[in-house]
Amino acid sequence: MEPQLLHGVTEHVATVVIRNPAKRNAMTAAMWGSLPPLLETLAADPDVRVLVLTGEGGTFCAGADISTLRGSPLRAQRLAVAAEEALAAFPKPTLAAVRGHCVGGGAQLAAACDLRFAEEGARFGVTPAKLGIVYPASATRRLVSLVGPATAKYLLFSGELIEAGRALRTGLVDEVLPEGELDGRVAGFTRILASRSRLTQAAAKEFADGRTDRDAYWGERARESGDTAEGVAAFLERRTPRFTWSVSTSG
Repeated sequence: MEPQLLHGVTEHVATVVIRNPAKRNAMTAAMWGSLPPLLETLAADPDVRVLVLTGEGGTFCAGADISTLRGSPLRAQRLAVAAEEALAAFPKPTLAAVRGHCVGGGAQLAAACDLRFAEEGARFGVTPAKLGIVYPASATRRLVSLVGPATAKYLLFSGELIEAGRALRTGLVDEVLPEGELDGRVAGFTRILASRSRLTQAAAKEFADGRTDRDAYWGERARESGDTAEGVAAFLERRTPRFTWSVSTSG
């Protein structure tokens, strides 16, 4: 089986699947390089409202394919950072659905998602200290924002793996599900996300990620969109709102 990123769209949810079963879904250079253009295509698709990133089978992602680091580790890291940043910049809600190992570059990708749901038994690790790699500044800052400096240092200094319960307590994951319940929970939650105001989500994502200069911009989008009037009317009329604003149609 050729290592690759699979994808599909069902009921407004795009799912990207990391597939490299021979190496526990490790990311090859070609896979890193293919992620940004794939995300760009999905972001432009008006049918896509939510994106789920997961791994094929019982593993999320064991990190970068180490064989790719032998020739040009700096090039490999640049590809990984570009993929991570493209995922973090995806303009719609993103969720990592994690089973098994989520290590190294896999943890980078999961951290770049807005939310992370994990199955019991999942294990997380940030492992550059095992290879003598300098972890990128952008990835380090993102990790610190999720778990705080003390836990980030524990993970980065040691390269040790932590189990899902500890990941939940530190903020690295948002929910831990019993075995066999992850897919159902992700499907149900993404349906909820797809039904909510995309205007609210897009603005909230920017603000939560630290953008401080777009209050006027989003206020104007809210006035133009009609989403607020629709949401209030739907609430008063006890019906499901029909929000119309989308990233692909915004100015």
